[in-house]
Amino acid sequence: MYLDTIKQLIANNGYEVLACGLLAAFTSQIIKFILFTIKNKKINFKIFTTTGGMPSTHSAGVMGLSTIVGILDGYDSLLFAIALGFSLVIMYDAAGLRRAAGKTAASLNKMMEEFYNHDLHAVGGKLKELLGHTPFEVFVGAIYGILFAYAFHHFIIG
Repeated sequence: MYLDTIKQLIANNGYEVLACGLLAAFTSQIIKFILFTIKNKKINFKIFTTTGGMPSTHSAGVMGLSTIVGILDGYDSLLFAIALGFSLVIMYDAAGLRRAAGKTAASLNKMMEEFYNHDLHAVGGKLKELLGHTPFEVFVGAIYGILFAYAFHHFIIG
């Protein structure tokens, strides 16, 4: 009964859009944590607060949001066009600019390590290298966000 009340409150309005985008991002972060744990055979809770990795949480969140806007308002609506444009910019940034910044950080870390004889604490510590995503990670995140939006909407209205 409580779940039905929540469904009625968020169905077919802006709350559904917000909930879908946030939950798509949150669940993709959980998937990222699970994949990291399986791959590395260790648990690292910092994965929940880091950027980069598979799948792209940014892509999942914004494509989930865009897709649910398309479902609710139509794929020919002005709101969907704005949401999709926003999503494409975010995904381009995740795979382009932020990935380049991560590669730059890796190069700087290597240079500073050699210059300061492996004592990076002397200059404030190591720069974060895993900032962006590969195009494949962005693509998988986008597909996940789209599929999540359809599943979420059918759960809410079903």
